[in-house]
Amino acid sequence: MTVLTPPVSRLRRIAAVFAACAALGACAAPPLQLQLQRPVVLLGEVHDNAAAHALRLAAFEAVLARGERPALVMEQFDRERQGALDAARAAGGDAAALIAAAGGPGWNWDFYRPFVAAALRAGVPIVAANVSRADARVVMREGLAAQGFDADVPAAVLDVLAGEIEGSHCGQLDAATARRMALAQVARDQSMARALEAHAGGGAVLLAGNGHVRTDVGAPRWLSAATRARSEAIGVVEAGDATTAFDRRVEVPRQPRPDPCAAMRAAPAAPAAR
Repeated sequence: MTVLTPPVSRLRRIAAVFAACAALGACAAPPLQLQLQRPVVLLGEVHDNAAAHALRLAAFEAVLARGERPALVMEQFDRERQGALDAARAAGGDAAALIAAAGGPGWNWDFYRPFVAAALRAGVPIVAANVSRADARVVMREGLAAQGFDADVPAAVLDVLAGEIEGSHCGQLDAATARRMALAQVARDQSMARALEAHAGGGAVLLAGNGHVRTDVGAPRWLSAATRARSEAIGVVEAGDATTAFDRRVEVPRQPRPDPCAAMRAAPAAPAAR
């Protein structure tokens, strides 16, 4: 049997992802190798889980190493930043330059820089797929159609999303606001689905939170039947997460973190959105 050893450069890039978790005090190695097998992959994540990011990076680089050239579609870039992303790339910018030009706050870019660098080396498209907070507020206030999205959303989908949003806000959010926020979630899911559709012919890999890649309420349900038949939604979940609404689940160690509800309970409740 021949044993294939990854190139040193690739190991260094994966190690760079693990370095981002050093300050968190827990850098667990991925328990399994993840293989991407379909032309269109919706690849979930827990945003701050270093082990999951390293596992996904190895999978993405393996796809590139075997000669495939899927577009890298990213939740982390807002769709209106595509022009800035393309301009920085045309100017010869590296991953750091692209992130500086088109990235926003709220993301640990140490986790995503290796993906952008790999896409640049391979010459594949890098696609901004998210809906900005400003556009999401318009959706919450005026509805999905106000931003050009499909407003025909089953009530059951909104019920699930609103319930998840209420739960994630530790009881500090009223039901009406959660329902409006669910519309913003749908807008983001539809935006990611549209980005995937635009690049499905040549293949695409979406990096997004696990909620966005759920097959019951996330971006997969907004794909065309033809693209959905060529796609796979992979939830990369932490140990103990029972969510099964994926085509495939990969479990990684739980990232130690403070109780997110503690700070919310200590702070005054946010007023309902108008």
